[in-house]
Amino acid sequence: MSRPRFLADHDFDEHIIAGVLRRALAAEFVRCREVGLADSPDTDVLEYAASRGLIVVSHDVNTMLTSAYDRLGTGQPMPALLAALQSDPIGPIIDSLVLIWLASDGAEWQGQVKFLPL
Repeated sequence: MSRPRFLADHDFDEHIIAGVLRRALAAEFVRCREVGLADSPDTDVLEYAASRGLIVVSHDVNTMLTSAYDRLGTGQPMPALLAALQSDPIGPIIDSLVLIWLASDGAEWQGQVKFLPL
């Protein structure tokens, strides 16, 4: 089993990442800004994630969702996109990400678009 690995979009709440890493020390989060994607279009973020097997986590429920569905519609590899509203409480989002990391294989999420919390 290959644990899920995450790519945090540039707008993703750092408190959520910190909360996940407190509960699952070995969970892997790559941040867009760490790999030079902070100001990149959603299509580039999704392409980067697809080429590295990363699940994208984002608060961008508008354009990122559109870009993800466009990739799926054209048959391009699409990593999972897990979107969370910025107005949602972070505790349940952290719980969902920890559960995903602990109880699933990264490949299970390929091509899925889901809202957090699950």
